[in-house]
Amino acid sequence: QVQLVESGGGLVQAGGSLRLSCAASGSIFSINAMGWYRQAPGKQRELVAAITSGGSTNYADSVKGRFTISRDNARNTVYLQMNSLKPEDTAVYYCNAVITRWNTMRLDEYEYWGQGTQVTVSS
Repeated sequence: QVQLVESGGGLVQAGGSLRLSCAASGSIFSINAMGWYRQAPGKQRELVAAITSGGSTNYADSVKGRFTISRDNARNTVYLQMNSLKPEDTAVYYCNAVITRWNTMRLDEYEYWGQGTQVTVSS
């Protein structure tokens, strides 16, 4: 099976920075897109940033210019550098990955989620 393990969340003052990490492990043939989502209390889960295996990125408008997503393919790890944090960035952040792995005699694509890490930005 495959696991996504996140780290790096915490409490920070407005204007501060945090760096989230998410490492994928298990029976992985290849990792396609990886991304970060977040869910604030009472709100739907939303895409924050995503990155393809080739390095193409996209961001939510609300984080453009403040957050940077990157990945280390050798380590099966994706990062989210968050700068100039605002109270409205407070949420549980979830790592997401689309992973190709063997399913008996063929390769199939699956989507996986991390357990979530809390990010709290105080004003």
